[in-house]
Amino acid sequence: MATRKQVTRQITPPFGYGEVVPLQKDHRVALPALGATPEFCRSINALALSIAEFSAAARDYPIVFASADAGASYSPVAVLGLADGQNLFVDASGAWDSTAYLPAFVRRYPFCIAALRTQDGEQAEKLVCVESGRLDRRGTPLFDAGGEPSPQWLAAQRLLQEYQNDLEATARMCAALGELDLLSPFTFQVMQGEAPGLRLQGMYRIDEHKLEALKPEKHKALVSGGLMGKIYAHIHSLENFARLYQRAVARARAPVKAKRKKKPVSK
Repeated sequence: MATRKQVTRQITPPFGYGEVVPLQKDHRVALPALGATPEFCRSINALALSIAEFSAAARDYPIVFASADAGASYSPVAVLGLADGQNLFVDASGAWDSTAYLPAFVRRYPFCIAALRTQDGEQAEKLVCVESGRLDRRGTPLFDAGGEPSPQWLAAQRLLQEYQNDLEATARMCAALGELDLLSPFTFQVMQGEAPGLRLQGMYRIDEHKLEALKPEKHKALVSGGLMGKIYAHIHSLENFARLYQRAVARARAPVKAKRKKKPVSK
């Protein structure tokens, strides 16, 4: 007699999240305070971006492409710091710089749409989830007694769905750029006088020479597919490396200035 195979399902949380669980209508959630960011924001120097964020993010951050498999696939990220674990856009209290664009990856927290996978790694479905550590009986209810969503949850749900759709479009863009072989590795290096100083590696950018050499039909496909604007937003954003370096210098000097301004206490 054949026995039924039992399948264990696992939910894969996004980067930086702790354990996530499917959101239930009776859940109460401790929502972040206005301007606050999750703990993982304090120890990252890059953060994933979606295709829809390129124009806004390009005003503040260098946008580069990262690859976890030596160039077999790519994903766009905003560079936030010039050293491991350095986020130059978050202050000591964890607040994000209010003058800079706040990526959707952060704005959606503590919610996400997570992949539910079977024991053998196959994706079964996607569920709206919440980080379990934010569940609190004293937290904010997202649904009323009749099970109807609150305006606050409707806004969060809209962001989640739009971001999920954007991630799928982002994957298609990266696949197209990879197929056209437009991405090349590059290094950012700061010179200290005549000597090489800070050096960032492991990043990819659009190779403008390869872009110019594309056949007309390939170039037209990028334009008609709405990707050319994203490509130029990425290229122009690389000028923000200089501003990022200036931000790092200003932060490094800040404690020194504060110490110099400190007046002696009179007795």
